[in-house]
Amino acid sequence: MKKVLLLIAVCLSLSAGAQTGLTNQRSMNEGESKVYNEDINPIEQIDQAVAKAKLEGKYVICQVGGNWCPWCLRFADFITRDTTISKVIDENFNYIHVNYNPRKSQGAEKMEQGRALMKRLDNCGRFGFPVFVVLDEEGRILHIQDSSFLEEGKGYNQEKVLRFFKNWTPKAVRN
Repeated sequence: MKKVLLLIAVCLSLSAGAQTGLTNQRSMNEGESKVYNEDINPIEQIDQAVAKAKLEGKYVICQVGGNWCPWCLRFADFITRDTTISKVIDENFNYIHVNYNPRKSQGAEKMEQGRALMKRLDNCGRFGFPVFVVLDEEGRILHIQDSSFLEEGKGYNQEKVLRFFKNWTPKAVRN
């Protein structure tokens, strides 16, 4: 009887491992690896990005969301894989993934950081996630983009995404 139970336990363990492997493989195939650093202070992250952008003559784009958000990870993968979009971003923006997790289970310090982040970015979370906040070289909000207008089916539309980025480059805004 012990051998039968042991065999069942081994089979269940292997089955669970296979399922985990499938889940991880599926995420890797869709490019949905973690892109948000959950350990850094988002306000400090934004301040550092603004300082860097000012030196480089660029703007900042904050992709606000989290590793908990499939659409956030999907967008990160989309812009990385599309060389036309990634070139526009690299030439014009300091692009950062700003972690926001509204769950209370994060603890008091993270909840306070989340409140400060939403205050700093004009309550951008009202549009859902991901949401994109364009900041100028002084850190002022120029635009908040609801990502649903960039979607197409279960992904994103290249033309719409390119239009968004091109319309908010420093050159486009200053002209």
